[in-house]
Amino acid sequence: MKFLDLARVTIRSGAGGNGCVSFRREKFIEYGGPDGGDGGRGGDVVIEAVPGLNTLIDYRYQQHFFAQNGQGGMGRGRTGRSGDDIVLRVPVGTEVLEEDQETVVADLVSVGQRVVLARGGNGGWGNLHFKSSTNQAPRHANPGQPEVERTLWLRLKLIADMGLVGLPNAGKSTFLAATSNARPKIADYPFTTLHPNLGVVAVDGSEMVVADIPGLIEGAHEGRGIGDRFLGHVERCAVLLHLVDATSEDVAGDYRTVLDELAAYGAGLAHRPRLVALSKIDALEEGLLADRQAALAAEAGGPVLALSAVSGEGVREALRAAWPHVAGARADALGKLEAEAAEEEQGDAAWTP
Repeated sequence: MKFLDLARVTIRSGAGGNGCVSFRREKFIEYGGPDGGDGGRGGDVVIEAVPGLNTLIDYRYQQHFFAQNGQGGMGRGRTGRSGDDIVLRVPVGTEVLEEDQETVVADLVSVGQRVVLARGGNGGWGNLHFKSSTNQAPRHANPGQPEVERTLWLRLKLIADMGLVGLPNAGKSTFLAATSNARPKIADYPFTTLHPNLGVVAVDGSEMVVADIPGLIEGAHEGRGIGDRFLGHVERCAVLLHLVDATSEDVAGDYRTVLDELAAYGAGLAHRPRLVALSKIDALEEGLLADRQAALAAEAGGPVLALSAVSGEGVREALRAAWPHVAGARADALGKLEAEAAEEEQGDAAWTP
């Protein structure tokens, strides 16, 4: 299945049905009076986050979604049928943006979350609504409310606990393949990874989701290489694992390049909790490894992990170092949900009829 994380859609809710002007016509009843019914309500356009999806490919081939209009009212006081809603089913982590691609309309971060993007128009009143003692034969009815049409962008940001960042060929895909059942493409040339990959990693009896994104190069924020379009998939991560190729002649320069691109992208990625690790250490002698680890630690201003996804050395230690950040983020999210639920429950308890 082709990976697609950005799609443009045009939506339109249903218009409300018109009210009916009608009078009762029955044998032996000379003055039947008004009996025009109301129009039906137009359908809504709803977006819902569902499980089992990880791409927006469905919106590559269909970009227009129109809800059904409401039916007009009829005589004998009959109300028109309401229009059917239309539901856009998207993966968890999808953002809905206005046409300017900056204003966020909705952010779907949990399964089952639903948001109404365009509300259908109300049906118009029939002349039965307007009868009174002074107006016993009203000959007018309300039209239905018009539809709402919008052009929106859907942007997918995958939900992951830890994100892997680094230059091309830094060993990100190899690390993901070694720690999970994911099978990303691995080769000895740059930009082997062309779209994000997810894997579930077990560490000390717990599990976390790891995201591997295509490598960054200098000038990625200006569109060089694949650019920074995939960095959105690690925006939600609790911690980043920054892998630096130990076989590089300038590990400090490689580290600065990626850090500068994270800062240029924004969204707080440069300040997100980050672990720095030298990868491919199985290809170096101990003396050279110690020198490059010291150079990278001086540039990063903190400890540097050393690992080899091929031999497994240091991999478990890296996962254990990342787990406290993931557990803390999950505890904060759970506490926020519990606080919102308690506030809602308190508000319901305070209400009295």
